[in-house]
Amino acid sequence: MADISTIKSVRVDALVALRIVKHATGVYPTTVYGSLLGMEVDGVLQITNAFPFPTSAEGDDSSSSALTPKNKGVMWYQNEMIKCLREVNVDANNVGWYQSTTLGNFINSNFIENQAHYQSQMNERTVALIYDSTRSAQGGLAIKAYRLTPQFMVAYKENKFSSENLIKHNLTYKDILQEVPLTLYNSHLAISLLHQLSIPPQPPSNLPVSVSSLTNPPTYPQPNFPVSTNFNALDLTIDPILEKSCDLILESIEAHNTEANNAAYYQRSLAREQTKITAWQQKRKTENSVRAAQKLPPLAEDEWQKLFKLPQEPSRLDSLLISRQVEQYARQVDGVTATSSAKLFALNGGIPRF
Repeated sequence: MADISTIKSVRVDALVALRIVKHATGVYPTTVYGSLLGMEVDGVLQITNAFPFPTSAEGDDSSSSALTPKNKGVMWYQNEMIKCLREVNVDANNVGWYQSTTLGNFINSNFIENQAHYQSQMNERTVALIYDSTRSAQGGLAIKAYRLTPQFMVAYKENKFSSENLIKHNLTYKDILQEVPLTLYNSHLAISLLHQLSIPPQPPSNLPVSVSSLTNPPTYPQPNFPVSTNFNALDLTIDPILEKSCDLILESIEAHNTEANNAAYYQRSLAREQTKITAWQQKRKTENSVRAAQKLPPLAEDEWQKLFKLPQEPSRLDSLLISRQVEQYARQVDGVTATSSAKLFALNGGIPRF
């Protein structure tokens, strides 16, 4: 597997970002998925085109499962779209997929399965773009690029997330995803058009028609361009994103506690069975000592494997994903509280003291 450092950054065409935003806002709050097209140049993954996945696939009535890239209907649709784009000489190299989310709630088994499918089968140099519809509605484009780390991909291919394997691969919840720096760009023609659109209209320039018009030129009203005001910066109410993010953190912590209780129950069950096995082995050794004194053949000491069954250790993958999701929410809360704290600090410092 190639090193993740081969992709140093991601450059997304502004038109692609607008397509993702339009697709996500058109069916909000439903989660949407789509394919990304482009190419990699000197470690920079350039995303130049995108198209949405169908909302349903043949033989499946569930929209959530139909949108999975491993679904045969979606794979057929994606391949046909790429063939059509290639015929019209458009970038047709698959470089990943995109997904919409609400308040960063995207780290789950479905996301891991999709991205692992792309990195292992489609193209190793692929990314997942995550567009947060709720945060974008508050101002600013909330879109980020993620990849699965190489060590997590190795553990995922083995499909063993026991405590022993986690220690073997030195894998923690921080080693699941790696965020790739992302930038938006426009073509030179688009930038030139934007600059032209931003030029204010000029008053009409009429040529003088008489000598009097030269001595007393006519006056034209100056265009009135009001200053764009934004009073949202003065709003001191609690940010709804902050409140909802705190609720999501509490839900994730409860889910993490459930996983921790399952792991503790497994440890207790394993300890009880091991105690029974130890007692049985000690008893069998005593019986064999007596039989040896009586010159009788010893009994098998590995018979406990048929009599006792050790409990199966539950997968720790869900626990890792929940921990990573809690970290995602914590970062989100930290970013929101930074702005709110600055407003409150400015308000407190601006109160006159007599």
